[in-house]
Amino acid sequence: MTIDIENSVRAQEAMNLFLEGYNCAQAVTLAFQDMYEADPQTMVRMSSSFGAGMGRLREVCGAVSGMFIVAGLLYGYDDPKAKEEKKKHYERIQELAGSMTRENGSIVCRELLGLGKGKDVPTPEERSPEYYKKRPCRELIGMAAAVMEQYIRENPPE
Repeated sequence: MTIDIENSVRAQEAMNLFLEGYNCAQAVTLAFQDMYEADPQTMVRMSSSFGAGMGRLREVCGAVSGMFIVAGLLYGYDDPKAKEEKKKHYERIQELAGSMTRENGSIVCRELLGLGKGKDVPTPEERSPEYYKKRPCRELIGMAAAVMEQYIRENPPE
């Protein structure tokens, strides 16, 4: 899969949302808000915990988590006993994660940022031009949104 950020409407929207101050998970989730029935404020709050690799723990990339949230809203299951639906959804999530891993070598925030092991301080860094220059976050957000956009195009939700 070729990830085309430049021609992806959702990628551009997600990257702009990040520049407005939303975290990585919020930016990806909100870029698809016209496709699900939850209100934007609820989605912003719900996805707020996933930024910076789960609250700056630097675990799974927030952009990837945002992509998974969108996948759950559009394709998820709600019957806990529906084993086949659950299996199919987990396969979908692994496929989406695989797209990001193939492109970036990982979906773990600390690895993508080149940080050491362990959690980060809980205080977010100031969003300055230098902040945006030294981090790949904006591009990762664009990639996650583009991957999700392409997946939706190829697998329209029911």
